[in-house]
Amino acid sequence: MKNVRFYGESPYKVAVVHGGPGAPGEMAPVARELSSDMGVLEPLQTKNTLEGQIKELHDVLQENADFPVILIGHSWGAMLGFIFTSRYSEVVKKLVLIGSGPFEEKYADNITPERLNRLTEAERIEAFDLIEIINGSAAGDKDKSMARVSELFAKADTYAPLPPEKSDALEVSEEINRKVWEEAQKLRVSGELLELGKRIKCPVVAVHGDYDPHPVEGVREPLSRALQHFRFILLEKCGHEPWLERFARDKFYKILKNELKY
Repeated sequence: MKNVRFYGESPYKVAVVHGGPGAPGEMAPVARELSSDMGVLEPLQTKNTLEGQIKELHDVLQENADFPVILIGHSWGAMLGFIFTSRYSEVVKKLVLIGSGPFEEKYADNITPERLNRLTEAERIEAFDLIEIINGSAAGDKDKSMARVSELFAKADTYAPLPPEKSDALEVSEEINRKVWEEAQKLRVSGELLELGKRIKCPVVAVHGDYDPHPVEGVREPLSRALQHFRFILLEKCGHEPWLERFARDKFYKILKNELKY
């Protein structure tokens, strides 16, 4: 799989970083929207280790971006952007975190239960069956099961969905998700993840929906302690992907485009 897509014209001063891990292509609508004003890169993470993803992102930016770059990360991509910026702070002008996962483990316990609680009974049963396949407790295609669980959780994550846009999402990888997240979770549990924030010198802005099952305080509270230049923006009536939300989309893009001016 090619590991970068281009939107608009060079110079490419903005890059959007997708979540998952292992869910490439989800940020394409954001890249398209922003590309009317500027060149945007959409790096696609293909490596199945955390170090591999950091290096791959660096290589893609080194080859294609006009430094310093503004990184916009969503979900896992926000956390990857955070880790990347702690290591390569000189090439990042600003870091924007959208719907980030929590930065301390104590805030993570209720994410999956909350998602399951928002599903119908039939959907919950399906989700449990798919999770058994993903965990190896039942036979089945792990990639397809991961993709379907992602669809169910996306429904649970959304407050008021807009009609779906053209999909640019690519094939989901259960292996990438499992292997990379195992490493990232160890960093979070140990406290090392948050500690990396002390190395980040550029401004960091977190944009988070009030309906996102990833808890607001799991982002706002830890990062307020760890970062030198941090702002938090809460979107009302908004779930995990603001660009798909009926009541939040326009405000989200207004905020994002304003952040890209400075």
